[in-house]
Amino acid sequence: MRILVTGGAGYIGSHVVRLLLEHGHDVWVYDNLSRGHRQAVPADRLIVADLAEKERLDQVLVLQRVDAVMHFAAWCHVDESVREPAKYYQNNVVNTLNLMDCLRRHRIRRFVFSSTAATYGVPEQVPITEETPQRPINPYGAGKLAVERALADYATAYGWGYAALRYFNAAGASPDGRIGEHHEPETHLIPLVLMTALGQRPHVAIYGTDYPTPDGTCIRDYVHVDDLAEAHLRALERLEPGKGWCYNVGIGRGYSVREVIRAAEEVTGRPIPVVAADRRPGDPPVLVASSEKIQRELGWRPGYTDLRAIIETAWTWHRSHPRGYR
Repeated sequence: MRILVTGGAGYIGSHVVRLLLEHGHDVWVYDNLSRGHRQAVPADRLIVADLAEKERLDQVLVLQRVDAVMHFAAWCHVDESVREPAKYYQNNVVNTLNLMDCLRRHRIRRFVFSSTAATYGVPEQVPITEETPQRPINPYGAGKLAVERALADYATAYGWGYAALRYFNAAGASPDGRIGEHHEPETHLIPLVLMTALGQRPHVAIYGTDYPTPDGTCIRDYVHVDDLAEAHLRALERLEPGKGWCYNVGIGRGYSVREVIRAAEEVTGRPIPVVAADRRPGDPPVLVASSEKIQRELGWRPGYTDLRAIIETAWTWHRSHPRGYR
């Protein structure tokens, strides 16, 4: 299949691109490199362009005879979305609608969407199933939900086949250490913890120590990035005209911020200093997935179910790339 991967030079997208190429697909990466990295994908597969450039996108869709699109191009920081909602709605919603409009004109109807557990907001119960009410509490989650609803309408009106994968906290890196997680600035917990272990940061800030959880810190479900890539591949293979599928992707177990820090100390063998800080706006106390649906319908299973194993792959990446892709 000829697949266009938007945002494919980013953290999750680059791991998906690698898996697609390993499975023999003809893959093109469409990325403006504002937060992605050239080094994360094969140079001959990369198209440097923005989704706002409709003429350029039209040209790529025709020249590469695209069959399907996997869409990862989005800003992804909750706290930033609260501070700068206009930026998030423009990039994550308007630019996605631009992409969808181009695909509709070219009659490309296969679409796999990178959604998020943030669409659920503060869930009424955990683990979270796909039937849990979606009530986002930040612009990031609200924008992703808006696209999910647009996709459902496109499936009904235009015969699109789509899958929206609501994944929880992506973590880890390719076990061979070739590609991994590099954001500027970095806001994700595991990279920040490992950067502290390397001496690149003086401490890790714990944002909120008074949540209604056993140790007072937020609890999250960490899913390995290669397992996420496998979920995208299986979703692509299941697409059917006029039908849409939504799946949670997680391991079904949550770890608190303090548990992540302790696990990282065990993996690295190094002390990791912490400081307490105020809560960040838009952070729910607990997000843990039920992935029973994707396991039942697509046969997906997480290969990494232990937090320490996930952190070990990230540690391999950070030790061999202490400055990321720079």
